[in-house]
Amino acid sequence: MDRHSKHKALIAPLRAAMYDFDPKGVQAALAAIAAPDALFRLSAPFGDTTGPESYYDTAFVGLLTAWPDLERRDYIVMAGADEDGADWVGCGGYYTGTFLAPWLDIPPTGHQVAMRFHEFYRFQDGQIVEMQAIWDIPEVMIQAQAWPLAPSLGREWRAPAPATQDGIITGPRNEAQSAASCQLIMDMLAHLIRYPAQGGPEVMDMPRFWHPKMNWYGPGGIGTARGISGFRHWHQTPFLAAMPDRGQYPNEITHHFFGDANYAAVTGWPNMAQTLSGGGWLGLPATGAKITLRSLDFWRVENGKIRENWVLVDLIDIYAQLGLDVFSRLREFNKARNLGALSISDGLSA
Repeated sequence: MDRHSKHKALIAPLRAAMYDFDPKGVQAALAAIAAPDALFRLSAPFGDTTGPESYYDTAFVGLLTAWPDLERRDYIVMAGADEDGADWVGCGGYYTGTFLAPWLDIPPTGHQVAMRFHEFYRFQDGQIVEMQAIWDIPEVMIQAQAWPLAPSLGREWRAPAPATQDGIITGPRNEAQSAASCQLIMDMLAHLIRYPAQGGPEVMDMPRFWHPKMNWYGPGGIGTARGISGFRHWHQTPFLAAMPDRGQYPNEITHHFFGDANYAAVTGWPNMAQTLSGGGWLGLPATGAKITLRSLDFWRVENGKIRENWVLVDLIDIYAQLGLDVFSRLREFNKARNLGALSISDGLSA
């Protein structure tokens, strides 16, 4: 078995424990696979923690209280080496459960709720030594009708698993296909950043890289876009109008690209830096502030073109850099709602 398949096998017990989410089982699985000093980097408001025990306490104790029937569902599990030779496993999916008590001051709904995750684990000597992960907390706020900021331009919905249902990739590893998938993404991104410095929108050459029926599954607060025109309308045009200098500060960011079969992924903390010189994106004004972005992505390649792209951006961190406290606004927005825990019967009695 190749080492990337071994890494996916090593993380499988943790994923299985989180599917059933027995707390002791999850803690044991984390302790077994993560180095004692592993760095866990989780999106705002959680931040960085060291060691599996601290990560569990920070990330899951409150969530499990709010969603007592918590479970994890993965629909992408892929692995590979980045350009520096570091080994990564990327997992995409969602956490789900019945929302019965407040979590991060988000009001409970009494209904099933779901939160997308992109989690990237760096392996060394058979152990996790670093995690970089975004949880789509704005998506939870939207489901609770508690999102306190600008509405999404794209479609808000439960972003689906890959259309081909092959996102959990097993061996044997196809090294040539994996490299080709990753190279396609890197070539596409190299063309994207040519605009506007090197010409009009045509220099991005999007039809060369993107399938005409492509889906771009953005985070809560941005939403999904369908097709190249949908991508332009509901994400790219306002994004580039607000921050036309994106891609111009390579020395201030990090990227970890890797491929696995017909999938490719990127993680970085941060992996974008740009100036908010224009207004409109996310309803924000042109502040002139330089910000960094954490955008952790998966792509699926079909017949040489990108058919699906799952994108999570740490929007809460972006707002914080601009001096906007999403959670303070959330509390103001929802202060007239019941923030107590809910008690739902078994359905056999009133």
